[in-house]
Amino acid sequence: MEEGLCQNSIPGSGFVDKTRIVEAKPLRSLAPVLPKSLQSSFSGRYPSVFPPFVLFDEPQESQPSPAPMPAPLRSYRNPLDEEEAPHGSNGETSSPMEGLNGNSVDNSQKRAVPPMHSCKYSQKRSKKTKESQFDLSPSVGGISVATREDGDRELVNLVLMTYDSLRRRLCQLEDAKELNTTMAIKRADLRASNAMTVKAFRTNTRRRVGAVPGVEIGDIFFLRMEMCLVGLHGQSMSGIDYMTIKDELQEEPVALSIVSSGVYDNDAEDNDVLIYTGQGENFNKKDKHVIDQKLQRGNLALDRSSRRHNEVRVIRGLRDAANKNAKIYVYDGLYKIQDSWIERGKSGGGVFKYKFVRLPGQSSAFAVWKSVQKWKMSSSTSSRTGIILADLSTGVESIPVSLVNEVDNEKGPSFFTYFHSLRDPKPFSLAQSSYGCNCNKTCVPGDLSCSCIQRNEGDFPYTANGVLVSRKPLVHECGPLCKCFPNCKNRVSQTGLKHQMEVFKTKDRGWGLRSLDPIRAGTFICEYAGEVIDIAKVNKNRGYDDEYVFDTSRIYDTFKWNYEPSLLEEISSNVSSEDYDIPSPLIISSKKFGNVARYMNHSCSPNVFWQPVLYAENNQSFLHIAFFALRHIPPMTELTYDYGCSGHADGSSAPKGRKKCSCGSSKCRGSFG
Repeated sequence: MEEGLCQNSIPGSGFVDKTRIVEAKPLRSLAPVLPKSLQSSFSGRYPSVFPPFVLFDEPQESQPSPAPMPAPLRSYRNPLDEEEAPHGSNGETSSPMEGLNGNSVDNSQKRAVPPMHSCKYSQKRSKKTKESQFDLSPSVGGISVATREDGDRELVNLVLMTYDSLRRRLCQLEDAKELNTTMAIKRADLRASNAMTVKAFRTNTRRRVGAVPGVEIGDIFFLRMEMCLVGLHGQSMSGIDYMTIKDELQEEPVALSIVSSGVYDNDAEDNDVLIYTGQGENFNKKDKHVIDQKLQRGNLALDRSSRRHNEVRVIRGLRDAANKNAKIYVYDGLYKIQDSWIERGKSGGGVFKYKFVRLPGQSSAFAVWKSVQKWKMSSSTSSRTGIILADLSTGVESIPVSLVNEVDNEKGPSFFTYFHSLRDPKPFSLAQSSYGCNCNKTCVPGDLSCSCIQRNEGDFPYTANGVLVSRKPLVHECGPLCKCFPNCKNRVSQTGLKHQMEVFKTKDRGWGLRSLDPIRAGTFICEYAGEVIDIAKVNKNRGYDDEYVFDTSRIYDTFKWNYEPSLLEEISSNVSSEDYDIPSPLIISSKKFGNVARYMNHSCSPNVFWQPVLYAENNQSFLHIAFFALRHIPPMTELTYDYGCSGHADGSSAPKGRKKCSCGSSKCRGSFG
C-alpha cells in the first residue's frame, strides 16, 4: 500500500485510527546535481561572488559519518519539484514568493530565483566540516563561533539591523540600475542574506526545542530570511521546521517551529488556539486526481510532537495593510499540540489538522494584533477602553491621533496648539547655485543631472517604498521650489503621518507615543514640530527649562545603522559618514506648538532615531528634524529616542539639569537631558 493515507480512508464520522497509517521517515535531502565540468575542477573555494544557498539546514537525520562538502551548484534544483512540495493546505509556498522590499514576485520567477534551501547537500557531513566552510575567522563582524550558536537580545538586534541595512542598500542600487541583475540572484533580500552567509553573520545556529535566546514574543519580521538568520525558524519556504532527536530506544523527528500563513489555517475564536493544516498538496495537478496528505517529513514531526508534548514555536503570518501582496510575521510564543485529526480538504483529499494551544503566562502578541484590528474596524470609540479623544490633532493630521488613558483618571496632557511642522523657522545659508531641481514629474534614482540627488552624494536617499536607506550627515529633500511633482519620492518627511498614532498614559513616565500599525526599519514616523528658539536666548539663560525642547547641540551616543561595506565586497561602496553635519545648532520647543513628537519619551536603547533634513522654500533652505524607525517596531510598542545630554564647550557632558532615567534598558545611562 502507498505510504500515507488511502484515498478513501476517511470515515464519515471524522474518527481515524492512526495505527492504520503507514509511518514514513523523513526523506533524506537529495545530493546536488553538478555539471560534469565542475565535478573535477572545484578547488574548494567559491568561484563566484556569492556562495551556494546553504545558510540554513534542512531538517536532518542522524549523521553517522562525515562527508566532504560538495562544490557550489551551478544548476539550481527547485525544491518545489523535490521533497518539499507546496503547502496546498496552509498556503505558505503556493502563494507568491516574497520579493524585493517585501513585495510579491510572480510565480514564473521562482525557477530563476533560487531559494535559500534549494541546494541539497548530503546531510552526512559532520558539524566540524560544515562550520569550516563558513568560519572565515574565529570572529566575524563581532560574532564569535560561540555566539553564533547561542545569541542574546543585543546580538539578535545586530543581525537583523545588519541584514536590513544590506537589503536597503541593494534596493537603492537596484532602483538606480547600478546593481548587476544578470546574476542568478536578482532579489535584494536573497542577495543580502547571501552576503551575510559568506561572513557567517548570523546567530542561534544551534537547533533547539523551545525558546530562542534573544528573540522575544511579539517580535515582527517582514521577511522569512530574517527569522532564519536569528534561528527562530530554519526554513526559508517550508512552514514546518523540525529536527531528528535520539533517545535510548529510537530516533524520530520533532517539530521546532511552524509558520501559520493565515490563509488556509482556521481562525479559532480563542487567540491562544491555532488550528494548523499539515503540509503537502492534496490534488495531483499532473494526473488530475485527488490525493491525501502523507504522514512524512513535517507532518510526521508534528505527529511525534503531539505524542511527546514538546514545545513548538509559533509564528503567525498576517497580511501587511500597507502592501496587500506581502506578509508580516509575528512571533507568538510557545505552543503545544493538544489534538490532531484528519479531515477532507477543499479539493476532497485528506488533510492533517493539528490543534495548537498556547502555553499560559506568556506576554500577548497575536492577541494584540487582533485587538488593534477590532479597534480599527469599529466606527465608534466605545469599543476602546480608556479613550479620551478620537483625534488629538483636531484634523491637522490626515490620520486621526487618539488619546488614551488606561492607567488613571487624568483627562489629558497640558494644553498646546497642534502644529504639523516648524513655526518661525530660521533659514540656513548654503553655498549652492540654485534652489530646487528641474526634474520632470518625479526625480529618478540614478539621474545624476538631478541637483537634489547631487546634493545627496549621488544617491537617492529613499527606496522605492519610501524607506530611508542610510543615515547621512544631511538629507536633501525636494521642496516647493523643485519642478518635480509633489508626490516625488524624495519628499518623505513632508507628507505627514503614515501610521495611526496613539498618545497614551504610561505607568511611570507620563504620556507616551505608540503606533497601532507595525513600522518597518527606516520608515519615516514624524517630524519634530514646534517653535524654533533663538540660540542666543538659550546661551543667555542657561537655566532655560523646557521639557519639550529638542536641541541638536546635545551630546548623543553614537551608533551604527548603515550597511557594512565589507559585507558587499562586490560593490564599490560609497558609504557616507553617520555623523550629522548641521550648519548651525537647531533648538525646537514644542511646549506651546507641536505634534505627536512631543510625546516621545527618552530611552537609552531607543527604537527611533532622528535625521536632519533640509529642503528649500522661498529661495531659502530650512532645516527640519525627521524621526525614522531604528528597527522593526511591533504595534502598540512605545516609540522612544535618545534625548542626549547637554555639554560644555570643551565637549564634556554637563551633569547639571539632568533628569533621572527610568527607561529600564540594560544599557541605561542613569540620566539624560
